[in-house]
Amino acid sequence: MATAAAAHRPMTAEEKKVIFASSLGTVFEWYDFYLYGSLAAVIAKQFFGGLDPTSAYIFALLAFAAGFLVRPFGALVFGRLGDMIGRKYTFLVTILIMGSATFVVGLLPSYKDIGIAAPIILVALRMLQGLALGGEYGGAATYVAEHAPHGKRGAYTAWIQTTATLGLFLSLIVILVTRELTGADFDVWGWRVPFLVSILLLAVSVYIRLSMNESPAFQKMKAEGKTSKAPLTEAFGQWKNLKVVILALIGLTAGQAVVWYSGQFYALFFLTSIAKVDAKTANLLIAASLIIGTPFFIVFGALSDKIGRKPIIMGGCLIAALTYFTVFPMLLGYANPALVKAQQTVPVIVTADPAQCSFQGSPIARPIDFTSSCDIAKRTLTENSVPYKNVVAPAGTIASIKIGDKDIPSLTAILNDKRDAFSPESAKAIAEFKKTVADTAKAGGLTAKADPAGMNTPMVLAILVFLVILVTMVYGPIAAMLVEMFPTRIRYTSMSLPYHIGNGWFGGLLPTTAFAMVAATGDIFYGLWYPVIVAAATFVIGMLFIKETKDVDIFAND
Repeated sequence: MATAAAAHRPMTAEEKKVIFASSLGTVFEWYDFYLYGSLAAVIAKQFFGGLDPTSAYIFALLAFAAGFLVRPFGALVFGRLGDMIGRKYTFLVTILIMGSATFVVGLLPSYKDIGIAAPIILVALRMLQGLALGGEYGGAATYVAEHAPHGKRGAYTAWIQTTATLGLFLSLIVILVTRELTGADFDVWGWRVPFLVSILLLAVSVYIRLSMNESPAFQKMKAEGKTSKAPLTEAFGQWKNLKVVILALIGLTAGQAVVWYSGQFYALFFLTSIAKVDAKTANLLIAASLIIGTPFFIVFGALSDKIGRKPIIMGGCLIAALTYFTVFPMLLGYANPALVKAQQTVPVIVTADPAQCSFQGSPIARPIDFTSSCDIAKRTLTENSVPYKNVVAPAGTIASIKIGDKDIPSLTAILNDKRDAFSPESAKAIAEFKKTVADTAKAGGLTAKADPAGMNTPMVLAILVFLVILVTMVYGPIAAMLVEMFPTRIRYTSMSLPYHIGNGWFGGLLPTTAFAMVAATGDIFYGLWYPVIVAAATFVIGMLFIKETKDVDIFAND
């Protein structure tokens, strides 16, 4: 049995091998998963070319989210196998599925080549990746924790926590290098290269994992004949265990997830889509912030062994909830000061009858679904990423856009006889309206790209590092805490489900939800309400109901 004295001895060669092998393989798996998110804009053009730009981007984000939506099901399938047959072989299977699906994305024909089959196959591959990742994290975290000595689980599992960020970093670096090598061809075929080279990473990962041994906790439990015959029933069919699963979700992982995705993915989306920083510069800034911030995963993981997991995780959630509405406007101001000045001096107002206005963030809407004057006006501004304010007009009023001192009346569109497209007259009028709005917005500086010479790069980087450090606070200690909350016989299953519902649903849907909220309201900061509310709720619930776990003996916790 592990003892507290083990916390003071040096790390053994076997423990180093376990951490290295688990972490490296998981880095590769996260690399596979995040390639898609980093290339969402390109993938929108390749696989959703039949839609207008706003709908295509929302669909691309939804396809990204599809992988997150199925992660809890992967947690159930592979968690059950991990608790029944062992940790090692289960998360060997997960990496084979993940790597193979990623490689096939690199070979998949685009929408213009095979039509609707392209996005359908893409979503199917994303779901395979999500299933695999649903089984991966719980296996890696459990495996490392069960090898760690008592008193060092936070420090040891923190290495696993670095893998998601390192995987994102690796994907960004490969994308940047590929962009440089392929130039203008990147959006045509160069984007496929990062997906295809993943086959090499897969080979290395499989080789490493084949050399690993089963965890001592599972070996001990198996030798004593205590393995679970029905992990799902034990974990979720008994209230004493289900209660802990629910608390782990709403009092830990939900808030951790939205802070994680806000600090990395939403920050990247915000830089490129809202602040209009070019993709190369934005990726380099995010990569630099990850390099600076990543060591803090280990810092907070090790610190949690001393002062506890709970205060660090709860602190990260609270700071995020209190600062996001200050930090992101600062990020915009330092990244694109000219754009902020234009937004302050050239107000944009949509005056419309609310009854004519649809939800602009709808992922299933087609261009022809927006026929009212309000919808056409707001859709045009959304497509140009121009924020606006709303003014209520009397019922039946034709909507208009006021940019600065110029009023631009909108129009009501008419569909053709088949009702599958706008009439030729309406199509022409809409095109002219959109051009007038785009030209006026451009003249007012409302679509100005970020000028590198005007960007306060040190401050932008400092803000991004701050966001990453919040990520490390909530994420660094959480693997150890989840492992310690559940008994060995159902640990893989029990910890995987709340983790992947939290990160797959609450976190994975954040980019799509936030973008839709911005599109629907015209307020570029409105999407921040989503992570702020979730993080605040997690802080309150966690403080009230989650118990500290750092002193739990996981070998005896059966």
